Amino acid sequence: MRLQAASVKLGYGDRTIVDGLDLGVETGTVTTIIGPNGCGKSTLLRALGRLLKPQGGEVLLDGKRIDRTPTREVAKILGVLPQAPAAPEGLTVADLVARGRHPHQTWYRQWSSDDEAAVADALAMTDLTDLAERPLDELSGGQRQRAWLSMALAQGTDLLLLDEPTTFLDLAHQVEVLELVRHLHQRAGRTIVMVLHDLNLAARYADRLVAMRDGRVIASGAPHEVLTEDLVREVFDLDAKVIEDPVAGTPLVIPIGPHRRRPAPDHLVKGP
Repeated sequence: MRLQAASVKLGYGDRTIVDGLDLGVETGTVTTIIGPNGCGKSTLLRALGRLLKPQGGEVLLDGKRIDRTPTREVAKILGVLPQAPAAPEGLTVADLVARGRHPHQTWYRQWSSDDEAAVADALAMTDLTDLAERPLDELSGGQRQRAWLSMALAQGTDLLLLDEPTTFLDLAHQVEVLELVRHLHQRAGRTIVMVLHDLNLAARYADRLVAMRDGRVIASGAPHEVLTEDLVREVFDLDAKVIEDPVAGTPLVIPIGPHRRRPAPDHLVKGP
């Protein structure tokens, strides 16, 4: 496991979000973190990507503490795509993707043919070559997300962390982006960690699911091992039927309604 969280404590100021969490990212897999809002999914991903320093414990990248590893060295190994990334107005797709090569630039090594080839390959892999000179703000939501993924690809890293890459996209564009993620994994050999809200898409596109609640990992493993009716009830307070997806053969969650815990029988309720 090249990326690990060991007994990490994470939070903002005096507010603790995650405390004592352990997680190992299996090399060569797509790992998707699921859980209700506020459970610590994005906070954990930020720590794994060196965007948030742990208050306790440590995050290890290739056996070394990530917070003690130089930023440029981390950026050559690990690419991070945060929620709703922003770019300057008028920036073209090609200019955005070229920014992925910044970790490889130094005062003695400026833009080279290798950088040019990496950008061209990233654009081709995301099917954006014909849109390279288009301003980013003229693209559809799905095209913009592909452009950001293309920038992460141009960075040339083996590990990609994607925080809700389908946010604000309609269903067709969500599938388009996740098909691209699967392509990057299968054809380019990337190890990918994602945060997703849609349980059915998470089950379809992940090799491994990590279910979180209240800053803790409740379960992890293959989708059919994790996404059970009991797990959905425990983690999401949702009664649901879990069946096999007739298309993908992965778990398919059909919501029934909010899970309402039954009150204790009268004879078990203590009086004043």
